[in-house]
Amino acid sequence: MIRIIIAEDQRMLRGALGQLLDLEDDMEVVGQASDGIEALRLIESEVPDVCLLDIEMPRKSGLEVAEELKRSGSKCRVVILTTFARPGYFERAVDAGVYGYLLKDGPIEELAEAIRDVMTGKRRVAEELIFEVRKETNPLSEREREVLRLVAGGKSIKEIAADLYLSTGTVRNYMSDMISKLEVKNRIEAINKAQKHGWI
Repeated sequence: MIRIIIAEDQRMLRGALGQLLDLEDDMEVVGQASDGIEALRLIESEVPDVCLLDIEMPRKSGLEVAEELKRSGSKCRVVILTTFARPGYFERAVDAGVYGYLLKDGPIEELAEAIRDVMTGKRRVAEELIFEVRKETNPLSEREREVLRLVAGGKSIKEIAADLYLSTGTVRNYMSDMISKLEVKNRIEAINKAQKHGWI
């Protein structure tokens, strides 16, 4: 029996997915979460085989959950469900070692088949998403993304420098390089562009 956790902030969709997957003979939904923090707690307590994660959730996104699971060495196989074909999201999902990256509006039979494939070690990605993500690649380094995420979270240059054990001059240089790479005028535009593309 494949043990599954579903993390999705839309209650109706979460419930429908749970009921439909429970109808499969070889699957059991052992938990449902409405945000990323709740998902991590459930994964720790229920130890599922597969976790279906929505990308955009409160408190922690599906990508942040996937990244945390990779860092912790979790055996849970992650399948991302999304309505967004943003290049940066896909890039982060691949880096986080997810097994599936699928569209929410696909047929349930396709999702069930993808879950079975994932259990055999295969990876499944919706074709529509692959074509979209090839259009634009992320120009920012991992450290630049980290700095920009902190700026987007409202931290000052001084606070970021302290958090990352860098000098304020180094953080300013990162900001200047990012503004140049993203071809924008200031940090607000940099944040907006990076968020729009799913790079942070």
